[in-house]
Amino acid sequence: MYSNSIFKILNLYQIWIPKNFGQQMRTRLLVTKMDVPLKVMVGNIFAIVNLVVWYTYASAILRDVIDEICFNYYEKLTLYAILFLSAVVSILVSASFVNKLTHRRCFLLAWNLIGVLSSLALMTLETATVSILPFLLTLVGVSFGLGLPICMANFADITKEENRARFGSIVILFIFLGILVFEFIMSANLFLNIIVLIVWRFLGLVGTLLVSTLLENKEQKESPSILSLFKERTVLLYLVPWTAFSIVNYLGWPINSKIHGEDFVRFSILTNNVIAGIFAIIAGFAADNIGRKRTLIGGFIIFGIGYAVLGINPFNIYTWYFYTFVDGVAWGIFYVIFFFAIWGDLAHRRSSEKYYAIGILPYSFSGFLRVALSPLIINTVSEYAIFSFAAFFLFLAVIPLMFAPETLPEKKLRERELKKYIEKAKKIKEKYV
Repeated sequence: MYSNSIFKILNLYQIWIPKNFGQQMRTRLLVTKMDVPLKVMVGNIFAIVNLVVWYTYASAILRDVIDEICFNYYEKLTLYAILFLSAVVSILVSASFVNKLTHRRCFLLAWNLIGVLSSLALMTLETATVSILPFLLTLVGVSFGLGLPICMANFADITKEENRARFGSIVILFIFLGILVFEFIMSANLFLNIIVLIVWRFLGLVGTLLVSTLLENKEQKESPSILSLFKERTVLLYLVPWTAFSIVNYLGWPINSKIHGEDFVRFSILTNNVIAGIFAIIAGFAADNIGRKRTLIGGFIIFGIGYAVLGINPFNIYTWYFYTFVDGVAWGIFYVIFFFAIWGDLAHRRSSEKYYAIGILPYSFSGFLRVALSPLIINTVSEYAIFSFAAFFLFLAVIPLMFAPETLPEKKLRERELKKYIEKAKKIKEKYV
């Protein structure tokens, strides 16, 4: 089933391949660039999708329970901090030691079973008290963080610089499809929701079994320390804009909720996700053809325009419709590049677990800030001031990106430019012959 779905998505890329390449050449460009069997690619994609969708809804269930039984802002903040820290710490710890493991398959199987058990533990939420919530939050955070670095590193290992963004866009699209399906499956019944999560997390074992061929034959690579990565110039030149974007992006949603209400925010977020999933495909193609840097700059420009329009009139609902659209487009670009492409590119021939670990930190931190600072933003910050500040902050964030080197190999860019030049020359020749 999953193999057929992958092929359907891959076939979308044929619209960008010249017809005179022929069916055989198209197949080679789309599929045989992989150095691993298709089942390994499918298994890795499914493992990532399974994990992200599971964590999205497990944490959502926990947040709903926290909102119901906690009436104190500081209690809520403490519990949200536990979830955030447990996920982040487990990601960093896992990234630090997983490259040294000799039995990665056993580690992933054990990690998947921990995820199933943590889903089962959520059954206690039926009679939950504040005292048991820290344990459940820690369990869910650890279940998410322990396996994420190795899943992302496997993705980097089975892709190349010239197709990593395209395959990343496929993962993003399936993640949003999974979230959309769960949006309709999840009900008001907590028990049934947890049963769905248990079954879904158990299916994650399928991805591990499919990718086991790669895990058994994987060689140990050089693994720099996490601290040394923060000293690398190229890493910082990409990490700073990503951090700025992640923080600024969530400043708008509390204001949206204040002006138009929670129902409109939920509609906006759902619409935003659909747009991001669609434009992720376009972003994946663009990043693999014109480069990561150009595509990222385009995303920042689009996002900046959205905030500029909001700054003019944040109370007009049509400006929010426009912002939702451009925000979705920008996220489609950033999800592909900042989640999948750039860190694998920067790791190159080294182990990439730690690169992906620090790459996820800004996104995780911004999610925590959204929960922690939303009440303060709503009550103390002017609507006009916050969007003007965000637009200016984004302008400053793009500056490091201007000095960042392109991570897509120069040779590949030149080859594609040459192909385009040859195609244009042929068309001109056919026109005058």
